[in-house]
Amino acid sequence: MNISKKYLSIATAGLMLSAGSVQADELTANAGASSNYLWRGLTQSVNEAAVSGGIDYATDSGFYIGTWASNVSYAAGDTFSYEHDVYGGYAFEAGGLSYDIGYLYYNYDEEAEFDFSEIYGSVGIGAFTLGVNVLVDTEAEEGVGQDFGFGEAYYLYADYATDIRDGLELGVHVGYHEGDFSEAFNGVPGAYVDYNVSLSKNGFMFMISATNLDDVGPDNLDNDAIKFVVGYSTDFEL
Repeated sequence: MNISKKYLSIATAGLMLSAGSVQADELTANAGASSNYLWRGLTQSVNEAAVSGGIDYATDSGFYIGTWASNVSYAAGDTFSYEHDVYGGYAFEAGGLSYDIGYLYYNYDEEAEFDFSEIYGSVGIGAFTLGVNVLVDTEAEEGVGQDFGFGEAYYLYADYATDIRDGLELGVHVGYHEGDFSEAFNGVPGAYVDYNVSLSKNGFMFMISATNLDDVGPDNLDNDAIKFVVGYSTDFEL
């Protein structure tokens, strides 16, 4: 199964790794550290290090639930200090294709008042995966000309992953975000593209990530810059 939330720094070190590695009828935990926490190409830790961890449970029928947490920061003195996610879904295979559908809730500090949730779905064939995340709701207040209702923001992505040598995996990702919620949450225009290339082996990961954004948002976020990320993650049975 494959939770399609974060691409891809702490994601490889956390949520995606945990969801992708859970086996049927197993309870597992994961922990990771990364030099940056990127979500859809944008830093969630002001380009500084982040640590994460989570727990997942999957059944042989394909249903799964899990939780994941990481430190976050968007500006000096802001009200964000952590992100805690809760998710659940159903993963299955049919007709030579793999499917994953579910619900994901993002929880932040109470003072931030920016919790939100999404539904997601993906389909995979061989090394390729196509997916979409759609905004369900948020406690964030809508601004002038901004609409945060169901379906008003979404994220489309395509991934390719293949083993190129002795367990060394090459990953390629491209994503497209549409909707005003991105501007309210990350301070960038409602539509942009992100893309990355990564290498990973035995829990270690190196990634190069970029977006098509101009220099927008606080200077310390460097949303228009190419970012280089290293990380390590591990998971284990409970």
